[in-house]
Amino acid sequence: MKPKIAQLGPYEVELQEGKRYLWCACGRSMKQPFCDGSHVGTDFKPVAFTVEKSGKASLCGCKHTKNPPYCDGTHTTLKK
Repeated sequence: MKPKIAQLGPYEVELQEGKRYLWCACGRSMKQPFCDGSHVGTDFKPVAFTVEKSGKASLCGCKHTKNPPYCDGTHTTLKK
């Protein structure tokens, strides 16, 4: 099963140092790029991560990155 492409491009978000986040890996969340539990009943699990420094980050929107939860440009090779 492949994840749903939420958008063909990254989500630019402001992250806080020391805060734990859950990145949506299935693409079904209504709170992109973060998990809202929409993966329940699928084989997908959210990716938990904590940042060491506050600031902006580009989180993957296509859900096909090889460096979750961060955008690696894979969206440029996909079609929605």
